[in-house]
Amino acid sequence: MISGINHITFAVSDLDRSFHFYSQLLGLRPIAKWYKGAYLEAGTDWVCLTLDPEARTASLPEYTHTAFTVSTPEFSRLVEQLQKAQVICWQDNRSPGASFYFLDPDGHKLEIHVSNLEDRLRSLKANPPKDLTLFVDVG
Repeated sequence: MISGINHITFAVSDLDRSFHFYSQLLGLRPIAKWYKGAYLEAGTDWVCLTLDPEARTASLPEYTHTAFTVSTPEFSRLVEQLQKAQVICWQDNRSPGASFYFLDPDGHKLEIHVSNLEDRLRSLKANPPKDLTLFVDVG
């Protein structure tokens, strides 16, 4: 049985650029770096950057993305920092909780988000979409 998400890997075209983006701009903690990759921590989770000649050159049209948790006090500061770095915003927030959607240097869709699953479920329960089935008790 699956017990969690082990790590997330992003294929990157320029390791130094991506390492700087994830460590200096987003604030992930560097753990290891070598000529073809790097490991960084995002809270208790880890992210792998791997140098890949087949890395995408633009974002995909689908909604698939990776969301990182950020505290309420840090949210505005980080959004301002990302906007100052001229990241591309790929979507306005339309969901409960503060979110900012942006692209990394290779076009991977990312989000910083203040809410958590429990908050999201309470929001769904309060305003249920068509055919909602909840498999857990929501307070």
